Amino acid sequence: MNPNKPVQEPGDDPIREHVFDGIAEYDRRMPNWWLMTLYASIVFAVGYWMVTQHFSTSNDETRLAAELQRIETEKIAASSTTLDDATLWKMSRNPAFVDAGRTTFQSTCASCHNAALTGGIGPNLVDAEWIHGGTPGEVLKTVTEGVLPKGMPGWGPMLGGKKVSEVVAFILSQHDAP
Repeated sequence: MNPNKPVQEPGDDPIREHVFDGIAEYDRRMPNWWLMTLYASIVFAVGYWMVTQHFSTSNDETRLAAELQRIETEKIAASSTTLDDATLWKMSRNPAFVDAGRTTFQSTCASCHNAALTGGIGPNLVDAEWIHGGTPGEVLKTVTEGVLPKGMPGWGPMLGGKKVSEVVAFILSQHDAP
């Protein structure tokens, strides 16, 4: 009889032949609940991999571009306390500002300047001629303060600085930056 081999009682589960550091191991099958959990996690992992890698409509490049665009928008918005010409041109090239400005323009300015910015009651905003100055700072001043003798109200007090700068960004997006 081998002294390292544990004695097995009748009716006990079988013990494996090997013993390590005096520890014997039962030779049992894994419980069914444990095996089902293992198999379910394998199926979930394969399914998750297929959905995220093969059937996904967006890839890493598009998600990265969207996140970089969001970060750039936040940086411009944070630095927009001083709205100089360079900042307004940056805003006019950012789709987030342009889309917000388009919405505000459609609801407040399109009745006079037309939805396509081609003029009507108010002047044309897509041509090269600017009655009250064509630099971004001058356009911002015109929209903020208005031109009361010609019938344009000052939108600054009604809309606020953020919405006015978005409208200016939308107008400038129709022009080439210098």
